[in-house]
Amino acid sequence: MRNQRNRSGFTLVEILIVVIILGILAAIVIPKFTNASSEAKRNTLTSTLHSLRSQIELYMLQHGDKPPVLTGTDWTPLTDQITVGAQTTGPYIMTSPTNPVNGQSGILAVTSDQIGGAAVGAANIGFVYNSKNGKVWGTNTAGNKVFNEIDPSDPNN
Repeated sequence: MRNQRNRSGFTLVEILIVVIILGILAAIVIPKFTNASSEAKRNTLTSTLHSLRSQIELYMLQHGDKPPVLTGTDWTPLTDQITVGAQTTGPYIMTSPTNPVNGQSGILAVTSDQIGGAAVGAANIGFVYNSKNGKVWGTNTAGNKVFNEIDPSDPNN
């Protein structure tokens, strides 16, 4: 008579096959999450820029078409409440914004409009700001170029 064992559990080969299949699936799925994270940061930057632009426009409406003076990391013209005469204005934004793509909040003040992909001539810059007309742009991941809002999938972003 044969000695018959009760078979319980999985064999080593079965477990190895399952682990290999899970590894293959993970290799397929993980890059998609990485791309989703980058895309979310780009979308958040676009939203941040939209909010900043609208608040700068409001500031200019309330201050006789004069844009706020923003330089370095000084966002106080937009974050502080001021009273001129009997009229109190601000704050336009609650805290200094941070560029979600590169984590920087520095401002580079320029006197001309920028286009996506243009070089930024300073370090630790999150935003480029035209001090003449109040327009604002974000910078790319490296912080060395203007973020291309027209084509967010631009490899330079």
